[in-house]
Amino acid sequence: MRATAILRAGLVGTLLVTGGAFAGAGAAHASNPPGEASLGSAAFTKGNSAPISITSIAGCSIEGPTTSSSETISQTGITFGGGETTCETTTVDPEEDVTTTKSMASGKNFELSALVSARGPRIRIGSYTVTCTATQKLTEATWKYEDASGLGTLPSPVPAGYVKPLTKSDGTLLAQAIFNERHLPGDGSIGLTMLRIKFAPASGITGEVVVGRAACSPTP
Repeated sequence: MRATAILRAGLVGTLLVTGGAFAGAGAAHASNPPGEASLGSAAFTKGNSAPISITSIAGCSIEGPTTSSSETISQTGITFGGGETTCETTTVDPEEDVTTTKSMASGKNFELSALVSARGPRIRIGSYTVTCTATQKLTEATWKYEDASGLGTLPSPVPAGYVKPLTKSDGTLLAQAIFNERHLPGDGSIGLTMLRIKFAPASGITGEVVVGRAACSPTP
């Protein structure tokens, strides 16, 4: 029997679900890949300014490339301070070709300043890590970040899909910060996004930003 576990490292909490608990769910949702990771991405437009487009940063996959890295990427209103990803496969039983996988993204010095001109917060994350590991019977995903500001106080543990409103001082919603976003199609695989920021109309910005993502599936 396969099981899926989600851990919120640093914001401590654990979810362990047997594969049978999601029976039938896979028909509506595609499986996650065997193993991949990315530092993040961004696609948004602020007013009449040129669109900001940052595709999957330092993406890796156990099918290749298995490692990747990035220096600082900075565009108007957003900076990813660089980092690295690794997507490793380890053979634990050569005679039976039994393997485990580990897909990890480790980033630093993320900053989103796009909301400041709308009197919203400047968001900073000093470092962050998202990891997805898999065996034949278990998949496990973890995330953590440190030295953050502009995101307010979060519950501990952070629930799946927790939404933190990002507002002006008068309460006007400028964006939604979605933490611990999971894709669990029911086949034992995991897709985990640490943070997704979706802009609201009052911000004058359309689009979204993703910070830290990893995914994996049970090994064959």
